Amino acid sequence: MEEIRNMDIQKVPQDEPQRQQYFIERAKSQLSALSQALGRPLTCCINTFGCQMNARDSEKLLGILEAIGYQAVETEEADFVLYNTCTVRENANLRVYGRLGQLGAWKKKHPHTMIALCGCMMQEKEVVEKIKKSYRYVDLIFGTHNIFKLAELVSTCLETRLTELENEHAKHKMVVDVWEDTDQIVEDLPMERKYSFKSGVNIMFGCNNFCSYCIVPYVRGRERSRRPEDIVREIEKMVADGVVEVMLLGQNVNSYGKNLEEPMSFAALLREVEKIEGLERIRFMTSHPKDLSDELIETMAQSKKICRQLHLPLQSGSSRILKEMNRHYTKEQFIALAEKIKAAVPGISLTTDIIVGFPGETEEDFEETLEVVRRVQFDSAFTFIYSKRTGTPAAAMENQVPQEVVKERFDRLLKEVQEISAKICSRDLHTVQEVLVEEVNDHSPELMTGRLSNNTVVHFPGDASMIGKLVNVYLEESRGFYYMGKIQQGERREG
Repeated sequence: MEEIRNMDIQKVPQDEPQRQQYFIERAKSQLSALSQALGRPLTCCINTFGCQMNARDSEKLLGILEAIGYQAVETEEADFVLYNTCTVRENANLRVYGRLGQLGAWKKKHPHTMIALCGCMMQEKEVVEKIKKSYRYVDLIFGTHNIFKLAELVSTCLETRLTELENEHAKHKMVVDVWEDTDQIVEDLPMERKYSFKSGVNIMFGCNNFCSYCIVPYVRGRERSRRPEDIVREIEKMVADGVVEVMLLGQNVNSYGKNLEEPMSFAALLREVEKIEGLERIRFMTSHPKDLSDELIETMAQSKKICRQLHLPLQSGSSRILKEMNRHYTKEQFIALAEKIKAAVPGISLTTDIIVGFPGETEEDFEETLEVVRRVQFDSAFTFIYSKRTGTPAAAMENQVPQEVVKERFDRLLKEVQEISAKICSRDLHTVQEVLVEEVNDHSPELMTGRLSNNTVVHFPGDASMIGKLVNVYLEESRGFYYMGKIQQGERREG
């Protein structure tokens, strides 16, 4: 153990990622010492709450933990448990507190366990204070801006754990490292992908939109874009490693590149990504309707790799409510944009988000939402009951809609959306379509499950050797939201 501590004599690099690579090696030695003391390999578990950005962050976090030497397991009965939290809705916070309580009971019986919390929820000062007061057994807290520092933070925690092994009376120390904001983007750190054949890729971080119901800009910070060459290099490495589909991620991808030294549009980035040899499919999310450009529509129309799917959040069909939401478009502008996209990209799948019961929403406002749903004919919609989020302007608004009214409207909207979706999603019936095979079917092991370019799910007979490959499938039967199909013999090709 003394040798490990002597590593501090060396000059710690100040520049990233060299600094974190140093701490990976240091933490690796510390973990080895702890593993020897306990007489077994040490395990880790990451539990991810929230959006695809969080899921992508968790892949980076797991990559670092595995580089240190932890063995990943699915169960929270692990030596290192990390919650990557979401705070979009307050009930998400309550879920984390509940799980923390259960972990506390586990840690009483297994005091060597380390518990860490990161992500959006940790950017709220009152949350951190509550954890420090009520969940003192937590070992590590960090936020959204410094996940790249995990190795350095884990090294600090491991030092504490080694000290506790030497001295049972040593006082437990909670490490808290939460940044209010950052303009830093650290490249070239380890990462462990969930899937071998597809992956998310961050192209930017943060959000500048400040929708009145949303906490994200407050916990994710201001927009900052990665350099296009770094994005392309990362995807090229993924493709060389077997990836055939990427999902470009940002809170609003349409804002990509505005803060770069040499500004670049999102459409221009897409054209660069399309040039990558071996990459078969490109997806992206999320696009804000207020700044979806004609250039982007044209790029999608001309592309052979960009998937025929676009997620375009409506949130409300009432121009009055949209103004209260600070969305910067009207009902009419949204409809016109949707029509323009459908005309330019025939067969495109349009999906959306809709909030029901925003403060002040009247029956007339809600009917306007239903009108937009009927006119646009979304393939699917993620529908949400408005949830008051402390810290947002909407939470302080008067005229909160009674829950019984909201529930009735929500049910009507859901019925409308489902009826339209069932009709729209059957449009490719009795055609041959290219499918990316993703997994063995959960319920029928003789079936494989994959997705069309427009993201519709398809089930068909096959075997696990197909996973990660693009195959042509005849769509025999539509079951509302998915197809049953069969392989078109002789049409199979590698990803």
